[in-house]
Amino acid sequence: MKTPPLVNPGPALNAQQARRYSRQIVIPQIQASGQERIQNAKVLCIGAGGLGSPALIYLAAAGVGTIGIVDFDTVDESNLHRQVLYGQSDIGKKKVDVARSKIQESNPLLEVNVYPVRINPSNIFQIMADYDIVIDATDNFATRYLINDAAVLLNKPYVWGSVNRFDGHAAVFWSTLGPCYRCLHPEAAVFWSTLGPCYRCLHPEPPAPGSVQSCADAGVFGVLCASIASIQVNEVIKAITGIGELQIGKLMIYEALEAEYTKIDIHKNPQCVICGENPTQLNLLENYESFCGVASAPEISVEDLKKKFAAKDDFILIDVREPEEFANSRIPGSVLIPKAGFFDASALDLLPRDKEIILHCRSGVRSAHCLAIIQGAGFINSRHLGGGILAWEKQ
Repeated sequence: MKTPPLVNPGPALNAQQARRYSRQIVIPQIQASGQERIQNAKVLCIGAGGLGSPALIYLAAAGVGTIGIVDFDTVDESNLHRQVLYGQSDIGKKKVDVARSKIQESNPLLEVNVYPVRINPSNIFQIMADYDIVIDATDNFATRYLINDAAVLLNKPYVWGSVNRFDGHAAVFWSTLGPCYRCLHPEAAVFWSTLGPCYRCLHPEPPAPGSVQSCADAGVFGVLCASIASIQVNEVIKAITGIGELQIGKLMIYEALEAEYTKIDIHKNPQCVICGENPTQLNLLENYESFCGVASAPEISVEDLKKKFAAKDDFILIDVREPEEFANSRIPGSVLIPKAGFFDASALDLLPRDKEIILHCRSGVRSAHCLAIIQGAGFINSRHLGGGILAWEKQ
């Protein structure tokens, strides 16, 4: 879809900027005016991991004037095969601090704002409000729905991406051009009813808990992150400058093993609860984890589990991962009962009623879902290991 430029041109480029971006400025569709729009743009990247790392590199290289980075995490060694902003010496450091340093070293002409927080309904409006467009580089459904809802309510476009094993997806969600934007561009008013769907139009309901594995559990082909992040930044630059056809209402799928791109139409849902003709959701939800079925589960820490082993307490430790994961690494004394057994209830006959049950998986996601199942079946004396085997191995 062709849309007007999202950002007005900023001040004329100085000599240093003209030199740095000369190979981009020479493109007829961009020229100096397009680069001035890029220089004047404010882009927020939520997530500085597999997708966020290459996205931030290319945003900085393109000359985006203000870049915001939201991430609460620290660098872990398991990140390094795909999160190309970080190196061995960065392990243990806050991702936002390392990312800001690397970006400023790459391009000192930019402003970089960092938010070392977990994005949530109480802070997302304040953080997102000052930016023109948002890149969603997160890895869980609760945060994606939160970002989508905030973007719709603030009338902001956002570019979503996801990766899992060898497959990647990307889309541009922009349901309306807001009144402020239409004041700047009266000719854009025609797009009010013809702009595309939001994320909820693609996924009206979140998937069943545990039905989709996270990257930590399923794995991800490292170079795939760069492919999807490049698509995201490409769409951001097109939106800022108004060049080309913005991929609104299109789901782009890349299958790395076959090296094939597929494009599927996403239709705007007139009954969408937040962007439809008569929306019923007029504000953010209070709890997106609950909406996605991720309830708060009773946890035990690595330290407390070690104490229970040392005290020889009477409990059973159950690993809910797959057999091949269990064969590669395990916590001593753990018993394997794969997740599928909890979802079809066959595992319930294997659980003791007379001792404490502690579940664990790789990172804590699958074990939390399994815990909810067994507690609902009456196994009240049960917890799961916070952070999973990754936390165990780290500590």
